[in-house]
Amino acid sequence: PRCRLWLSDSAVMAGSLTHHSSPNPGYSTNNAVPVPVITQTESRDKWSKKMDFLLSVIGFAVDLGNVWRFPYICYQNGGGAFLIPYILMAIFGGVPLFYMELALGQFHRTGAISIWKHICPIFKGIGYAICIIALYVSFYYNTIIAWALFYFYSSFSSILPWTNCDNVWNTPDCTNYFGMDNITWTNASRSPAEEFYTRNVLEIHKSSGLRDVGGVRWQLMLCLFLIFTIVYFSLWKGVKTSGKVVWVTATLPYIVLFILLIRGATLPGAWRGVVFYLKPQWGKLLETSVWVDAAAQIFFSLGPGFGVLLALSSYNSFTNNCYRDAIVTSLVNCLTSFVSGFVIFTVLGYMAEMRQVEVEDVARDKGPSLLFITYPEAIANMMGSTFFAIIFFVMMITLGLDSTFGGLEAIITAVLDEYPDQFYHRRELFVLCLVVVCFLGSLSTLTNGGAYVVKLLEEFGVGSSIIAVGFLEAIAVSWFYGIHRFSNDVQAMLGKAPGLFWKVCWVAISPAFLAYIIVSSLLKAPPLALFDYKYPDWSIIVGYIVGLSSFIWVPIYMVYKLVWTPGSLKQVGGCVQSPETVSDAFSSNLTSASFARVPCFPQRLAVCLRPERTIPDIHAENLNMATVP
Repeated sequence: PRCRLWLSDSAVMAGSLTHHSSPNPGYSTNNAVPVPVITQTESRDKWSKKMDFLLSVIGFAVDLGNVWRFPYICYQNGGGAFLIPYILMAIFGGVPLFYMELALGQFHRTGAISIWKHICPIFKGIGYAICIIALYVSFYYNTIIAWALFYFYSSFSSILPWTNCDNVWNTPDCTNYFGMDNITWTNASRSPAEEFYTRNVLEIHKSSGLRDVGGVRWQLMLCLFLIFTIVYFSLWKGVKTSGKVVWVTATLPYIVLFILLIRGATLPGAWRGVVFYLKPQWGKLLETSVWVDAAAQIFFSLGPGFGVLLALSSYNSFTNNCYRDAIVTSLVNCLTSFVSGFVIFTVLGYMAEMRQVEVEDVARDKGPSLLFITYPEAIANMMGSTFFAIIFFVMMITLGLDSTFGGLEAIITAVLDEYPDQFYHRRELFVLCLVVVCFLGSLSTLTNGGAYVVKLLEEFGVGSSIIAVGFLEAIAVSWFYGIHRFSNDVQAMLGKAPGLFWKVCWVAISPAFLAYIIVSSLLKAPPLALFDYKYPDWSIIVGYIVGLSSFIWVPIYMVYKLVWTPGSLKQVGGCVQSPETVSDAFSSNLTSASFARVPCFPQRLAVCLRPERTIPDIHAENLNMATVP
């Protein structure tokens, strides 16, 4: 239950825990009246240990993209030279947004939907958009984990099935060059690993494209069912269970990465891959696309805007040092991406040595193909191939599961906090229903042409939509909620206000960073293709509709809020203050007479912009409050 409390004029808290006028437009600010505020008194779950939280955040941020996307983007955009724009974008864009979300979630202790009534109610549509985007991610991301599980099962063999061309799914184009002399590799040649992936795992040759995706692959459906079963029993009891699971799923990938790094470094030709990975091409820094790729990579890698950081940090204690958490987890994330590049490119150098071609010719695969074709192919021809295949796909499964935990927890926390009466005591049932919805929504990605659907959802279901949502979130917090108030929130938690650097980043640099990505991605959208299939124009239109279907809830809710909020859009009566000026007035401990000098907004718009305040439990006892029945 939530208790309504009255805060007297003399009860002014340090920092931003001072509160503004009532949302009731009938109150007159020229008279000394009680100011209603809300305090959270419900028993909210908390992390059992600090490491449970850190591992959950690291597990969410470090995902499959760190292993496949960063190495490819790095060598494509100038090798070692790419690290300069990457680091700059991280410092001025990614990390400030990451820190902002952790602080917001920890202070307000609520999910991505209900948090907006405490920040700027008219932007509540952002919370709904985040949940829809998280659903779209679950529709395709878990299918990629299911592919990894299929490979994991197939790895329990003395001879890995993608080692040779003697299988029923192979074609005459299958060319096995490992351990053989006088093998000519042509453009039509296909490796055993590529045919295993395309013709046995996906069976994509049975689909002509998005118009005919074929039937559902029952083997992949079984794998996906097992994945969602693990997900359900990890999330059904909340952070008490998921916080324990991440001790395995978040740490195991680092053990495997270290083993694979050592093994890769001992392979013949490994140095060729490392040189290709890091050799700087300074001229690339003059290309705009390099900076766009750096900005997009750090944003999607750290994951602000997805609502996950809000959800996970909302289970922290109020005085937890979220600043240190943001720095540590961001560093771990970026270093993991960098080290993953060595793991991948030592193996690519080895393959180039075996094929007697340039590393560039081997490294053309990107995205899932890098993990499901190129790397398994190299593993298959190592000593102890079965062992390395098993641990590699275990790493992929655990990397994916962590991110799935975070994405679904964002939805669960958001909905349970917004509708506590309906779902708070039915968490297990709600999580079950959510997992079933995600499973059913994933069925189209399990068909013969499911890889085409995965690519479409990845590009349009998330893509520009989540960046636009992140942009609006940064604007709403920094400009409407107010950087002064937000800084006071941080000071109330940490005992120290953020420095000038963070304030400048939150107000100007980070929003500009996101706007830059949005504009660049819309102006220079590359043609969409997968393998030899080029996506038709109608599918691109469908993709944009999918992307718009999540973001559209932001303006829809704005209109709804303005229409249904009492008051006039023209009349300025009652001198209703803007959010920032009210915060300034209270933090300066001004008298009620001082409010006459504060500029006013139209009543209805002001109510839509003005946040309710939440007094955290830890500080409730320090306030001069009387409970109102």
